Amino acid sequence: MKKMLLALSLSGALLGGSVAWAEEAVTAPASSETAAASAAETAVAPAAAEVPAAPPAPAPAEEGPKLDTGDTAWILVSTALVLLMTIPGLALFYGGMVRKKNVLSTMAHSFVAAAIVSITWVVIGYTLAFGSGNAFIGGLDKLMLSGITTAALTGTIPEILFVIFQMTFAIITVAIITGSIAERMKFGAFVAFITVWSIVVYAPITHWVWGGGWLGSDGALDFAGGTVVHINSGVAGLVAAYMLGKRMGLGRESMAPHNLALTVIGASLVWVGWFGFNGGSALGANGSAGYALVATQVAAAAAAVAWLITEKVVRGKSSVLGGASGAVAGLVVITPAAGFVTVGGAMAMGLIGGVVCFWGITALKRALKADDSLDAFGLHGVGGIVGAILTAFFASPFIMGDKAPTDVMHQLWVQVEGVLATIAYSAVLTFIILKVIDLAIGIRVESDDERMGLDLSQHGERVE
Repeated sequence: MKKMLLALSLSGALLGGSVAWAEEAVTAPASSETAAASAAETAVAPAAAEVPAAPPAPAPAEEGPKLDTGDTAWILVSTALVLLMTIPGLALFYGGMVRKKNVLSTMAHSFVAAAIVSITWVVIGYTLAFGSGNAFIGGLDKLMLSGITTAALTGTIPEILFVIFQMTFAIITVAIITGSIAERMKFGAFVAFITVWSIVVYAPITHWVWGGGWLGSDGALDFAGGTVVHINSGVAGLVAAYMLGKRMGLGRESMAPHNLALTVIGASLVWVGWFGFNGGSALGANGSAGYALVATQVAAAAAAVAWLITEKVVRGKSSVLGGASGAVAGLVVITPAAGFVTVGGAMAMGLIGGVVCFWGITALKRALKADDSLDAFGLHGVGGIVGAILTAFFASPFIMGDKAPTDVMHQLWVQVEGVLATIAYSAVLTFIILKVIDLAIGIRVESDDERMGLDLSQHGERVE
């Protein structure tokens, strides 16, 4: 700019001088018109010769991210699919596995989780998870979604859409925990627990992995929530099961599922909804989303087959509940790796996950001696741990390109680091939250209320 101004000043001075000289030539006695013309040409010529060429136009600034309507449409659909996983999917899956006197209370857990967590997420959960902060927790700059306009973007989608997409993840994480506490927790204590837990436990771990926190910076791979959702909820459920104690009559009375048809329908809805869970985590309508969908389907199918075969060998029969549980196990195991592995890798992970999760709800459950009512830890906790670790081995350059880990053992350590940190934080904070609530109002229903059933004792209703 300085050069341009200097050039313009110089040319102005020279041109101004040429005009003055021309005027002097007119007022002086004219010796000849030829001499005047010659003087004018002499004055103008140097000015023209000394004016530099105009500088080149500056290169256009790099364009920022732009809204992509295709990506936006896909995440709109994915958000609905993930919510479908909880209500009605998980509500039916869990509701069919309890005794008839507890079906409404069990389904209410998922329904109320959707209501409570929706509020906590927009008020403070989102900013703690994705706000500007430090390596461990987000700041309060987006409290009550402050500053998020309709024009604000996350990648190529509106940030407000990203808010509700992530909200559905928080909802299902809380709802998964309820599988461990079914048939014996006070409804008021449950509401208090999930309100605090969604803020104090879920949001920080989300920040560690996806919000710019230390695990994500270390290179932990978690495409759609192996640590954030499944290990987190599974461990919290196990701790809650220990603190509540075993159900009355466990091992002496029949606690068979009252309606497995509901469970199969619920598992089917969860399977379909998982396309939004994993495919939507690509945050765009692109090849990564397509591969995540295929990996999800293949892993679920492989795990269901592996579970059915294992159950046939161990128990002599392949059960319908086993097939549904196997599919869910495969969905859990592939979640952290869905956008990182080939189809062959997804199939291998599904086969391994089906067998290991079967062990998780049988031998491991007996060894732990916890009444994990509906196997939240056996399916989600164990499946999440297996999936997070296997991701280190199956993450493929064919899918990830230059972003694929080059040192398997280093990546394995990073994955194990994330697993251990999630287990420790979730377990300790869940214990503290439940202990405080227990001291304040109690967390377990009275024995007479438990015998009556939670539908009547907690809600005054029942299924006829």
